[in-house]
Amino acid sequence: MSLNPRIEDWHDRVVWIVGASSGIGRATASRLHALGAVVVVSARNAAALNQFVVAHPGSLALPLDVTDKAAMAAALQQLLALRGRVDLALYCAGHYQAMRAQAFDLQEMQRHMQVNYGGALVLLNVLLPVLLAQRHGHISLVASVAGWRALPNALAYGPTKAALLHLGEALYLDLHGSGIGASVICPGFVETPLTAGNAFAMPALLTPEQAAAHIVQGWRAGSFEIHFPKRFTLWLKLLRVLPYVWYFTAVRRFTGAV
Repeated sequence: MSLNPRIEDWHDRVVWIVGASSGIGRATASRLHALGAVVVVSARNAAALNQFVVAHPGSLALPLDVTDKAAMAAALQQLLALRGRVDLALYCAGHYQAMRAQAFDLQEMQRHMQVNYGGALVLLNVLLPVLLAQRHGHISLVASVAGWRALPNALAYGPTKAALLHLGEALYLDLHGSGIGASVICPGFVETPLTAGNAFAMPALLTPEQAAAHIVQGWRAGSFEIHFPKRFTLWLKLLRVLPYVWYFTAVRRFTGAV
């Protein structure tokens, strides 16, 4: 059952990807460009965005820091002046550092919250009035399977992704029926600069291009929660419903956490 309007034709759709300098965001921007979308890319790394524009004619780079409210507002105003509307916005900016309680770092905890969750709020602050005035569009938030239930090494990262999942659900409830779609994206392990520092084997590891293909397929299907790869995420879905006594035991057994 489709919970959102299916997006099957990307020709001339204006797509704003925030967090597009590398990884999933860049791969998704490239795939949508190939499908005919009018792609706008944002991130802090202006050089990487400019390289994307050179390789993808017709796209637009709007560098910004997602924690800067004025920069986000200015970028959206420039986008509207040049492209006229926003048909889909993807929040893909992220920060990740593995952390456990034995090495608690308040500054890192707060940095995760500022980028992963706070940046999404900064985007919504300027974007929601535009979409509501348009009476159409779609908001998609890149969360993670790490937001479903707690996992080792995700003390800083997991709670921010859980917050994005809750935010996406609330957005869907509020916006459904207004012509505006909302979705959350929960990847498993994807080979990106964020995961490159992991010192453990990552099961069912995907390339960013494979992740982008799953995301576009999820939008095509009208899904609310787009999770992949299923051979990995369905097992985590099972963990999500286990009672705590079974869940904690299973996580310790399968991850070796002590």
